Amino acid sequence: RELKPGITENQLWAKLHEANIARGGEWIETRLLASGPRTNPWFHECSDRVIEAGDMVAFDTDLIGPYGYCADISRSWVAPGREPRAAQISLHALALEQISHNSELLRPGVSIRELAERSFQLPSEYLAGRYGVVMHGVGLCDEYPSLYYREDGREPFAGVLEAGMVMCVESYVGSDQGGGGVKLETQVLVTGTGFERLDRFPLDLRPVVG
Repeated sequence: RELKPGITENQLWAKLHEANIARGGEWIETRLLASGPRTNPWFHECSDRVIEAGDMVAFDTDLIGPYGYCADISRSWVAPGREPRAAQISLHALALEQISHNSELLRPGVSIRELAERSFQLPSEYLAGRYGVVMHGVGLCDEYPSLYYREDGREPFAGVLEAGMVMCVESYVGSDQGGGGVKLETQVLVTGTGFERLDRFPLDLRPVVG
């Protein structure tokens, strides 16, 4: 509701703090919200930039909420007032494909190594700017295990997924040729037979209100 042309990144980010504290939450680790050209590369913290109609707005909650649990999700939306451009739609679709593919790999008994080997492969132009991990554990904070990209050549953590673990499945898609970027992240519970998505807000390109 608060994402309207004319609001600054800082003003929009403040709404997340307000809602978290009002519900008994605790603190937020980062200020990761960027708009327009500041969405690529990722990891720009929010600024006094004024958001314009049609801007991509990407954010990562990174917050410790009510009861001390981490709520670590990301969304990327197009600010109202202009239809999404073809490039924005394409980036978002690719990020969503990565999230969906990697989520479907989650089930009890699968090894961390197998997850890495079967994880989604981004096209080459997006590799340099990709997110640092494919997914990571979460509980009272970001936790074990971190799942690295197989092309990084890093030795994966030992062990297997177990029912009851909670994982954050990550995607950042931004071309090394420039343009905007899309950040998505969803938080899922490993169940006895697969996974259950814990965050309920849609992964749509437009913010859904009401």
